[in-house]
Amino acid sequence: MTNPKLEVLTPDNCQIIFIDQQPQMAFGVQSMDRQALKNNTVGLAKAAKVFNIPTIITTVETESFSGHTYPELLDVFPGKDILERSSMNSWDDQKVRDALAANGKKKVVVSGLWTEVCNNSFALCAMLEGDYEIYMVADASGGTSKEAHDYAMQRMIQAGVVPVTWQQVLLEWQRDWAHKATYDAVMAIVREHSGAYGMGVDYAYTMVHKAPQRIHGEHTTLAPVPAK
Repeated sequence: MTNPKLEVLTPDNCQIIFIDQQPQMAFGVQSMDRQALKNNTVGLAKAAKVFNIPTIITTVETESFSGHTYPELLDVFPGKDILERSSMNSWDDQKVRDALAANGKKKVVVSGLWTEVCNNSFALCAMLEGDYEIYMVADASGGTSKEAHDYAMQRMIQAGVVPVTWQQVLLEWQRDWAHKATYDAVMAIVREHSGAYGMGVDYAYTMVHKAPQRIHGEHTTLAPVPAK
């Protein structure tokens, strides 16, 4: 039998879940820069939108502790229901199980907080009880220390979770630059969220291909005036 984990991620074979991407949860993250974490999460969300990936957003204790999901993430999916829970483990909530089943995809891409708690428990239970394949987006997830994140990732990998990064997922979904229907949208995500890669694309577009700058509004460049 073919190992399903040898299959690359495609827009047709996976779904994605964002777990507890909420401010109070992010406050506790010490495993990576929190602004980078948010950037990567929103970039991943935009990628899911471009490729029409079935998407689930879950939250925990929104009013009493965690706060509301990042507005930048919610704005990617206007009108989408948010699945609130009390359990730290999303798998414990029937709404989440029903949403996963309704999406009909056994490959589940996961971005969440914290790696060692909500991500870990969901991943293990979804694999054991739901027979799902879990693809954990390591740089769109965070833990309360680098050790907490790293050892949770190791534990999950030993159990069969596949570690990925957000840009890896984006480009795996695109796969071929000849897929022009999504090319421009992918490049727009890269330019905004992919750091040095995005800066390089901006440079190539404007300086090599003479495309307009990626700005809103008009700016005038004033010529040098040597001081007297």
